[in-house]
Amino acid sequence: MQDKNDQVVARLQKLEKFKEMGIEAYPHSFNRSHDSCLLKEKKEEFLANETTISFAGRVVRFNRKGKVCFMHLKDRYGRLQVVCARDIVGEENYEVVKLIDLGDFIGVEGVMFETQTGEYSVKVSSVKMLSKAVRPLPTPKEKIDENGNKIIFNEFADVDTRYRQRYTDMALNDDVKDVFIKRSKIMQSIREYLIEQGFIEVETPTLQPIYGGANARPFTTHHNACDMELYLRVAPELYLKRCIVGGLERVFEFSKNFRNEGMDRTHSPEFTGLEFYQAYADYNDMMVHFENIYERACIAANGTTKVVYQGKEIDFKAPWPRYTMIEAIEKFGGLKVEEMSDDDIKNEIEKRGAKLDGEFSRGRGILELFELTVEDKLIQPTIIKDMPTESTPLCKKHREKEGLIEQFEPYANGWELGNAYTELNDPLRQRELLEEQVKRGRGGEGETHPMDENFLHAIESGLPPTGGVGFGIDRMVMLLTNQQTIRDVQLFPLMKPEQ
Repeated sequence: MQDKNDQVVARLQKLEKFKEMGIEAYPHSFNRSHDSCLLKEKKEEFLANETTISFAGRVVRFNRKGKVCFMHLKDRYGRLQVVCARDIVGEENYEVVKLIDLGDFIGVEGVMFETQTGEYSVKVSSVKMLSKAVRPLPTPKEKIDENGNKIIFNEFADVDTRYRQRYTDMALNDDVKDVFIKRSKIMQSIREYLIEQGFIEVETPTLQPIYGGANARPFTTHHNACDMELYLRVAPELYLKRCIVGGLERVFEFSKNFRNEGMDRTHSPEFTGLEFYQAYADYNDMMVHFENIYERACIAANGTTKVVYQGKEIDFKAPWPRYTMIEAIEKFGGLKVEEMSDDDIKNEIEKRGAKLDGEFSRGRGILELFELTVEDKLIQPTIIKDMPTESTPLCKKHREKEGLIEQFEPYANGWELGNAYTELNDPLRQRELLEEQVKRGRGGEGETHPMDENFLHAIESGLPPTGGVGFGIDRMVMLLTNQQTIRDVQLFPLMKPEQ
């Protein structure tokens, strides 16, 4: 064992004492009859009936005074005090109590009672060591300064250490653990909504011979047996559309996606996405689904459609305001794009300190202007629709407006929350657009779609009219739980090696 400090040595010595006593410090199981939530819910019943219960948890408070020991055990739902008196548990069992440290897992049997101070507790008749923690958890120390203010020292607060040791982070900080409980509720609410709407959950490949479905740089790997290069998926879109071709009609997938890009407050190279596709639908239908999903997820996490994110109240109640991209640039950016020449657009972009890579086109210029003038102003949930054709090669052209496609992006807190289309199902046009993407990639653009002949073969077999949506779960959880960075909502985020 590395880095044996004095506390670790002392705990290892206690572990040896358990062996000398013939006591297994790491038993296989423990028959817990009640958790802390149930014990508190039925408090009056347990106090009146003196029902024998068994309870277990991690020791987070320990105060032994001679022949009596008061401890707080913590389980998933909270804390509960247990009281061990030598006269009740017996001399031999009390020797186990003497070897208990903060951080140990123990199990107790007994009846519920109230102490003289009125604290609802377990009166322990027997105690069992379930897991001896040989490494102590960090213990915050409190001190009252001369002004009567409470100061906490040695708190487990270093951000880098918290991410590397998430298990310690959750064990010490209930608010951190609550974020991941809410994350589970959010994902469950989404799954329930889609199943109610007749969607089928599917699984598609993570290792792909051709990456696609998003403008992103992939991670590459090598399959030794087949001697072939493979990519970690950047999105499941092209496989989910194959499912629609195959007749599943409504499909969804929670997928781990991987994009070989930088890390910042809202981006991670590994993240969880959700995509769903519905045959015989268009982007208008997808707008309704998206709004409903966010509303339900917010209620699942917080009991209301409203959330305060970093001091800003955001209300996810459906329906949301909807603007075309051109309308949004005029409303929020003050620019009438339709009256601007290509040179005007180029000059406006340069004036704002930005530059397009690759070959300029009017559509790409409009997309850049939107990012520069509108995005950070979209605090309340808003849907932006009808983008230039250059936005993506996978979307159907607008049924009324030339040069636009039926795409929408939802925004809140200045963030893009997702992406959705009336899916392109014309295989000839799809081939043209993918060939154009390959050409743009050769022209210097960093992130374009590759050619995928297998996908084209699928839609040549017939893809019905389809609406599709994709969005990031991590960013959603950030918003709905008021977390500042994407790492705060990922249990074990990617970290650089420690020096």
